[in-house]
Amino acid sequence: MKKLTAFVLAVAAFASIACNTVQGMGKDIEKGGQAIEKAAK
Repeated sequence: MKKLTAFVLAVAAFASIACNTVQGMGKDIEKGGQAIEKAAK
């Protein structure tokens, strides 16, 4: 039971970190797209 609890906590922590990383990457890509649009005008 203790191993299962530790495993679930580890998976939840990893999922949280991965989600934040993907969100940050999305913001960076969006800023890059805005810079390209601004340069094209």
